[in-house]
Amino acid sequence: MASVKVKFRPSTIEGKEGTIYYQIIQNRVIRQLKTDYRIFTDEWNEAGSCIIVGSSRRSNLLLSLQERMEWDLKRLDMIIRQLDNRKAGYTADDIVASFQSNKEGQSLFNFMQGIIARLKQMGKIRTAENYSCTLKSFMQFRGDRDILLSEIDSDLMQLYEAYLHGKGAVRNTSSFYMRILRAVYNRALEKELMEQRNPFRHVYTGVDKTVKRAVPLSAIKRMKSLDLSLQPNLEFARDMFLFSFYTRGMSFIDMAHLKKKDLQNGFLSYRRRKTGQQLVVRWEKCMQEIVGKYPEDSLSPYILPVLKYPFKDTHKHYRSVMSGINRNLKEIARLADISVPLSMYCARHSWASAAKGKNIPISVISEGMGHDSEATTQIYLALLDNSVVDKANAQILKGL
Repeated sequence: MASVKVKFRPSTIEGKEGTIYYQIIQNRVIRQLKTDYRIFTDEWNEAGSCIIVGSSRRSNLLLSLQERMEWDLKRLDMIIRQLDNRKAGYTADDIVASFQSNKEGQSLFNFMQGIIARLKQMGKIRTAENYSCTLKSFMQFRGDRDILLSEIDSDLMQLYEAYLHGKGAVRNTSSFYMRILRAVYNRALEKELMEQRNPFRHVYTGVDKTVKRAVPLSAIKRMKSLDLSLQPNLEFARDMFLFSFYTRGMSFIDMAHLKKKDLQNGFLSYRRRKTGQQLVVRWEKCMQEIVGKYPEDSLSPYILPVLKYPFKDTHKHYRSVMSGINRNLKEIARLADISVPLSMYCARHSWASAAKGKNIPISVISEGMGHDSEATTQIYLALLDNSVVDKANAQILKGL
């Protein structure tokens, strides 16, 4: 059986990146398979034949390259096993040709991991997470057995859908995974990696309307009035929920990344990380009261004490903090006699519901964010004079 080794070739020019390549050996014949993965000499572990990710500012890039490398090796292993199973002779050149071919040996796992790596490099971390979650689920369904793109068909997708429902997933969850897999499949079609087989025609890829996760103003008042001074973790979770509500349902990821420079002349200006839309919110007294409760870190660029500074992997830390807040909000809901399973996302729904209850025009609220797509709501909001939205927010905050 052929063997594969990972090698690193330093640059002949001092201070420049070297190149990672694969050494393929079959019947004592050695061939090299080049990659476009470039790193510096001190980022390579020769003994372990792996990248040193570390905690440098390039850590995200290095981690992405390491993941791509691991998937390349899995793909090479799959190609070698397929060639072995044919019970016919093959050479190291055959392995290289199969790997480089756009039509042979291209597996779903490898192709999808490549997409995930590119999304990370483009800074689309949230989308990359969704793709990673889908890939992990599909790998569990397959028992970690990879599959060629050309082997994806309607029967397989129906089996996967049945598997998800058997694990307790609702239709919206299975549809979420299916839509991501469909996007991956369509990208492979664009690259002409296989022929169209319409594998998603018999599975559900729509979006069912779900129960709204809003809580009424009366419940938010009860949350606000809770004495949590002896339970700082609960108090912090409650404050983050209220800050989101005060700022027109700002998403937690945007809250976490708010910087001090974003607050100027009584207005908070930020760009949504999900859509890229620029939003401006008038700074109210209740917002300042929350910020003022927590000691200011002069070294930190952030307004809220969510992300530690300096912190190398801010995204991982943000996810960890959000998870803790959502757990604590469940306890707050119990203390405040709130039946809705409380989370940070509820603040967004709650603001929209409160606005609707205050008879704010539908053009301002877009039916309490009740559209099938949040993007539709954002289109409505983007067309409005921002002062109209600020007045709406002021009316809501007066009710507390």
